[in-house]
Amino acid sequence: MSKKCKQYDLDGKELNPIELAILATDGRAHPQSIKDYIKALRENARQWSANTKDRSQSNHSGAKPHAQKGTGKARQGFLGAPQYKGGGRVHTPKPKFDQHVRINRKEKRMVIATLLSEKIENDRVVFFKDEISSRCKQPKTAIMASFLKNIGIEKSCLFLVNKREGEEIRNFQKSLSNLPKVSFKYIENVDGYTVLAHQHVIVVDTAVENLNDLVRGNNG
Repeated sequence: MSKKCKQYDLDGKELNPIELAILATDGRAHPQSIKDYIKALRENARQWSANTKDRSQSNHSGAKPHAQKGTGKARQGFLGAPQYKGGGRVHTPKPKFDQHVRINRKEKRMVIATLLSEKIENDRVVFFKDEISSRCKQPKTAIMASFLKNIGIEKSCLFLVNKREGEEIRNFQKSLSNLPKVSFKYIENVDGYTVLAHQHVIVVDTAVENLNDLVRGNNG
């Protein structure tokens, strides 16, 4: 299966559409697989470094708060107990290590292909003509803001560019950095959560084959 996606230049002028491959409906990842994959990504992004002190670690005198008997109060043995202000905490977080959740490579490829296919199918993927080298001699946020306005994308969007070195690509990335809800990623490094978190995906036209490889599940 395939579908044609719109293509624009950096001035927002519509050019010839580009045809992209999409997965057949019966060949896409199950919603539970997508949920498990996204959950694993979020779990692996956590530092697991939250730490609190228990009563053995609280910095308090070992003296009893008050006499054992004769006060009419309940017996208390230590100011570092949880019921006192500044005392140790109970059942609170401790650092955890080796919490990495393994993601099956085949499942990962299928989820990314499914999410991209859904975006393509719902007209949420557009292309822009690769004019980075000629138009991005220095960072220009105004050019990218004008581009998004001209093509009618005002909500969150993800720019995908094929990986390359050079001052132009860095300037292009800097041109996007001050735009709200706009992200930049090399297409070789894209993940399912990033695709899911953005309403639109905007791809440089030179990355057509890279995107087709992702959708077909042939990439990394």
